[in-house]
Amino acid sequence: MIVAKRKPFDEIMEMLEEYKKVLVVGCGTCVAVCLVGGEKEANILATELEMARKLADNPIEVDSVTLERQCDREYLAELDDKQTDYDALISMACGVGIQFLAERFPDKPVFPAVDTAGLAVNQAVGWYEERCRSCQQCVLAWTGGICPVTMCAKGLYNGPCGGTNLGNCEIDPDQPCAWYLIHERLAKQGRLHHIKQIYEAVGWRDTMPRTLIQPGYKKPEKEEAK
Repeated sequence: MIVAKRKPFDEIMEMLEEYKKVLVVGCGTCVAVCLVGGEKEANILATELEMARKLADNPIEVDSVTLERQCDREYLAELDDKQTDYDALISMACGVGIQFLAERFPDKPVFPAVDTAGLAVNQAVGWYEERCRSCQQCVLAWTGGICPVTMCAKGLYNGPCGGTNLGNCEIDPDQPCAWYLIHERLAKQGRLHHIKQIYEAVGWRDTMPRTLIQPGYKKPEKEEAK
């Protein structure tokens, strides 16, 4: 799932400094699961903003609403009438949801309340580990299901660097070396020959905005966001 962390409160305060009436928009999916941007967190942020601005002698009116998800126009439609009452919106969704919200209401300032951290697994309540960066060049079939892009500090596709030390990374001694883990996993599976496979560097095509259209579908004609 997508995980995020809330932006520093001072940064959020700076974004909203000139606005008097703001709507905090929570998201009920990924950021709610990782305890950052759901209904509870949206309400907390609204309260914190009101209190901080009151203490700063710059009062603000803040309301909050939480959508099922912000990356779907069907749910954003709930704000079509409501958003007109506010000077600005502050989204607690991931970067995708924030952009979708800003796209739907282009005349309304939309600010991010969170920083998107990546795609992660849920190890325990409040503990998430990044496992995928959506690189569009997945090599998990040949690396024993261990991602060298996220697990390796240098994102190396073709074996370890010279800094691996007793199975750990030179950047952080508590971080296992991705390629050490890959070697051990492939050896255990009797597939160690795959570690010799050379992968091409990620090309410029992978730094461009990407579009995915599933087989059997076609890109629809351009339409308005609403």
